[in-house]
Amino acid sequence: MAWSLSGRRFAPRLVWTLLALAGIALFVSLGRWQLDRAEQKRALFEGFSAGDAPALELPASFDPVERYRRIRASGRFDPLHQFLLDNMTHEGVAGFQVLTPLVLADGRVVLVNRGFLPSSGRRDELPVLPVGDDAREVKGRADFLPRAAFELEAPAASGWPRLVSFPRIEDVRAALGAEVFPQILLLDPDEPDGLLRDWRPPGLRPDQHLGYAVQWFGLAATVLATWAVLSFRREDDRR
Repeated sequence: MAWSLSGRRFAPRLVWTLLALAGIALFVSLGRWQLDRAEQKRALFEGFSAGDAPALELPASFDPVERYRRIRASGRFDPLHQFLLDNMTHEGVAGFQVLTPLVLADGRVVLVNRGFLPSSGRRDELPVLPVGDDAREVKGRADFLPRAAFELEAPAASGWPRLVSFPRIEDVRAALGAEVFPQILLLDPDEPDGLLRDWRPPGLRPDQHLGYAVQWFGLAATVLATWAVLSFRREDDRR
């Protein structure tokens, strides 16, 4: 295929055409992936905002609820069997998230995330985690335990408070020997016995994903334009 224009002919080389098509397909697919992520994050942020509605009673069935839905549960904190969720950060500061069991009247447990606690820097000395064990009603947002990007076999933990890295609800059940609600409760900021609580949806905002999508589509357009320009050659170019 060759078209002439002002002393130049459009004669794209096969190898550069194939490379351009591959690049365009890659960048377009990445742009579409970012658009999908933006839509997912939009739904996540909307769900987080909807979580500001009045708290509902914890389901008696212990079935999970919509993520970030505010719920309330009555029981007593168990100060002797708390978990320190390791490898957490807040605004660049390393530390832990403190997970405290709330024992209901029937013996079942809801795991409450009481917030972030900065690390002292010493791994051989875990922090003291005071919390009252009086009967109370606790309110917070339903969420899931954080998951690691790559699942690795973690060494068995022992002692209390228990230092854990990305545990599963099944691990919590085994450690406590009780039925545990499949979601955790992010303790409301105005609830007592809490630590630093700056709850927000994880990851990038929807508009940031949209910005990345524009960049990927822009790269696809750049590849297309570069291929088109380089495909025009002088009439006397026989190389």
